[in-house]
Amino acid sequence: MKPVRSLSIGLILALAATGAQAAPPAQPAMPRSVGTPYAPRTLPDRIVLTPGADPSHAMAVAFRTDRAQATAEAQIAVAVDGPTLEEKAVAVAGTTRSIDSANGPANYHQIRFGGLQPDTVYAYRLKGAAGWSEWHQFRTAASGFRPFRFLYLGDTQNGILTYASRVIRQAFSHGDIALVTHAGDLVAQRDDLDHDDEWGEWTAAGGYNYARVPQLPATGNHEYLDLALPDGRESRTLGPYWPLQFALPANGVEPAKATTYYVDYQGVRFIILDGTAAIDLGANDAQTQWLDRTLATSTAKWTVVVFHQPIFTCARPNDTSALKATWKPIFDKHNVDLVLQGHDHCYSRLTGEPGREANRAARAGGAAQGPVYLVSVTGSKMYGLNDRARTQPDKTAEATELYQIVDVAADQLRFRTYTASGKLYDGFDLLRAADGSKRLEEMKEPTIAERTCNGKVGPDGGACVARGK
Repeated sequence: MKPVRSLSIGLILALAATGAQAAPPAQPAMPRSVGTPYAPRTLPDRIVLTPGADPSHAMAVAFRTDRAQATAEAQIAVAVDGPTLEEKAVAVAGTTRSIDSANGPANYHQIRFGGLQPDTVYAYRLKGAAGWSEWHQFRTAASGFRPFRFLYLGDTQNGILTYASRVIRQAFSHGDIALVTHAGDLVAQRDDLDHDDEWGEWTAAGGYNYARVPQLPATGNHEYLDLALPDGRESRTLGPYWPLQFALPANGVEPAKATTYYVDYQGVRFIILDGTAAIDLGANDAQTQWLDRTLATSTAKWTVVVFHQPIFTCARPNDTSALKATWKPIFDKHNVDLVLQGHDHCYSRLTGEPGREANRAARAGGAAQGPVYLVSVTGSKMYGLNDRARTQPDKTAEATELYQIVDVAADQLRFRTYTASGKLYDGFDLLRAADGSKRLEEMKEPTIAERTCNGKVGPDGGACVARGK
């Protein structure tokens, strides 16, 4: 890609500030989802729940209808155990923006639920021209620390409904998932599939779970579209679906206000960064300063940072130097616990830059553990491991679809990685002492063998689908 200039992110901010939406850029004839099932309807679809900055008191929802439903309307009530929700339901209005696509004209609606009570189950339903959706339920966060479980997904991007959906649904079979973090490239937004179809597949893959469990997405480079500037250079602009599909907290930083935010959930501060805006659109310094402030002011027991381009790569030949130079020192300074990433379409768990043998020796000698860096992939696109991946990360995989379950306790993070079929692949416990120092313990449960290709043969015995990067 040619050098980019930061003015294109100004377009993103102008759109976010005015509420206007650019129409999707003209596309050549694109492949379509089988059966073209994603036309907007007279009932709400593409329902995605997101947390407020304080999810003990606020949640939000985005959804789509056809143009006949011109306004954003919802009803919400404290959940009861009989079929009488509408008796005490409160009407809530929101904002509506329009978009045209290959599936036809549609309205996207966003509604923010405020003034909620902590640790309370609420039911809500959404209005379409033909009537109301079913009632969906969510539970607000507790007002203080409380143990919980969250799910971490890498790139879904390709084969979203065909392959990634089974991984997501397998992950939810673990139960009691309170949040879902997405490390970017939710969709491809190139020429693989019609862009509206891709977003239809993404919401279909999560199904009703995305309407009841708050989602914390980070942008990847594929959430941006290539943009040709008048002088012939190339830049990027945020695709039109991101600000429509996610009603996110407005506590991020200019010039990436639409794609950076943080959420405090039951003793964990989740910080979402935008690596693409940092690398390509001149937003690195602003995000670095905001990251430093947001970590410095946190009183949470644990800190999790989510973004797309990995500090330490497992497929690409070089680490992400721009982010490594600016963000890694901040992670070290504030003793961040987990750094969740995507982009490389392989799996890596790295506990220290010196490498796996040196890290094991340091742990055996009682060294404290710093940030743990993870890279994962959920969809079907795979890259082969680079040379460093054989010795630097503690555990890697290629040509493998994965999901991660993280259990949060007061003095422990329990991290487990599973394959698409539910096999335990990797894991560790991060333990915090009374003085704030941490140590990492490898899990004791048995796991399957490390999954890598052997020449042209993949880890399942078929063709190796991991291509070189």
